[in-house]
Formats: sequence, C-alpha cells, structure tokens
Amino acid sequence: MNQETWSNKRVLVTGGAGFLGTHVVTKLKKHGARNIFIPRSKEYDFRDVETTREMLAKFHPDLVIHLAARVGGIGANRAHPAEFFYDNLMMSIPLFHESWKAGVEKFVAIGTVCAYPKFTPVPFKEDDLWNGYPEETNAPYGLAKKMLLVQSQAYRQQYGFNSIFLLPVNLYGPGDNFDPDSSHVIPALIRKCLEAKQRGDKEIVVWGDGSATREFLYVGDCAEAIVLAAERYDKSDPVNIGSAFEISIRDLIELIANKTGFRGKIVWDTTKPNGQPRRRLDTSRAEKEFGFRASTTFDEGLTKTIEWYRKQIKL
Repeated sequence: MNQETWSNKRVLVTGGAGFLGTHVVTKLKKHGARNIFIPRSKEYDFRDVETTREMLAKFHPDLVIHLAARVGGIGANRAHPAEFFYDNLMMSIPLFHESWKAGVEKFVAIGTVCAYPKFTPVPFKEDDLWNGYPEETNAPYGLAKKMLLVQSQAYRQQYGFNSIFLLPVNLYGPGDNFDPDSSHVIPALIRKCLEAKQRGDKEIVVWGDGSATREFLYVGDCAEAIVLAAERYDKSDPVNIGSAFEISIRDLIELIANKTGFRGKIVWDTTKPNGQPRRRLDTSRAEKEFGFRASTTFDEGLTKTIEWYRKQIKL
C-alpha cells in the first residue's frame, strides 16, 4: 500500500487509544491513512460477540489491526492467570472470525514473545515457537494470544483469508503504563527509582536475582513495524518484531538508577520469580519480508521514556 492506497482504506485499530495503539495510529496517519476508527472499550466489549458484530457493521473496515489485549507484568499474570487467558482469548478469536465473515480484506494479529517456549534457543527463531511450553508465570496469556496464529493459518488454508501474525518483544516508551500493580519491568523500575530518590530511601527492592535477560523494543519502532507489515506482508508465517538487543535485569536496573539519579542500594528479592531465563529474538524475517529494522537505540529510548514520565509527575 502506498500513501494513496492508505488514504482509501478504512482501518479499524482495536486498542488504538492505548500505549502501542496511539503510536500505531500516529504512524498510520504519516503513511497516509485518513479513515481510522478507534473503538473504545467502554463502548465495545470485545469479549461479547454481538457487540463485535455491531462494531464491524458500523465501521465497515477494510483492514483490522488488533492491538487490544489484557496485559501486565509477572505480578499481574501470577495474580490473574484465568482472566488473562479468558479475556485475551475472547477479545481475539471471535473478532477474527467475525472480521472474516464481514468481508474484511486483511487482519493484523498481534501476538506476544510470551508465546515462546520457556527454554527456547537464543536468539528465538519463529520456527521454534511450538517446541515446548511457555514460561509458567505468563503461559495463560501467551497461549491465548498464540491461538490467533493457529486461527490465522487455518482461515488462510480453508477460506483464503489474508491475515498476519506478529510477535513483538517487550515494549517500552513514552505513554507506557506506570501503575505498580500492572506495569512491565522498565516503567516499574523507573517509577521505583524516582520515588525512592524523592523520598530519600537508602535502597530499593527488585524481584528475582537480576540474571534474567530481556530484549526491549521502543514503542515507536514497533508501531512502524506493524504498519509496514500491514502494507507489505501477506503470509500467515509468524514474524518476530524486535531490536535484537539483549540486556540483563541487573544491568537494566543499574542503567535506570544512573539515569534517574538514584544512588541507593539495590536489594534482590530472590523469593520472587525471574520469569523466562533469556529473551532475544532473531529479527531477520521482518527485515527480509517487509524491510523493518529497529532504529531507536536503547539508551535513546530509555532517556525519552524517563523524561516523559518525569513530566507526568512534574519532577
């Protein structure tokens, strides 16, 4: 799709008002999209099939980008595994089916790195996706999202329905969720360091032992990848979306402490889980298939995220 083609497409973005969604909508507009519809959760409960049908009938989208999900860090996943499974499954599978029935031209499904097996060889290759069970703390979430890949491949095989499945790694950036009960690791650590510094605390407590590694992708880069894939990619083979940059949680907290000015001690609570031991993606398929390569360095993205949050809390 070139800019002229985008201008004629009716694009529905579920979760379009959320963290990733706002960045995707901005990128869509830059690519020339004019008819973008953002259904709000207070009006449309995607777990209800009738409501989903009404929404599709109202907006008549040519393209659906499905970003809406129930997400959270390890703590939230451990506390609400049933809800994470049910809500993510029921927000996705019926929407996909009803989109096919409604004649939608293309469906962009967003999966999660949590769908990978716990002990996947590093870097994670898409072909290893089914070689084991996901890490236990977020397996219900990861498996619920993974069912969209099964659905995508089945509907392409039987109906010729054009859908794609993308696997973003952990995201971060301005607009992230900083709620301590549900946030992911980067916003959680930024908030913890800034609040400790403000109070004059001598130490902060961090989950695990710091040995786990993670790959992080700046949210603006992920949004660009999604729009490029929507434009250029038409296969049901899953595609990793990442930065190919890996950092240990221990190095991450030291970097955040340094950037936020927290000079106290870091105490590791080893009674809490580390989560998956290592995470780094093989991102070659995304570059080959639709020309995506992350462009924001981790240092640059982290600085932008901290500055954004400082402005929100007026520090």
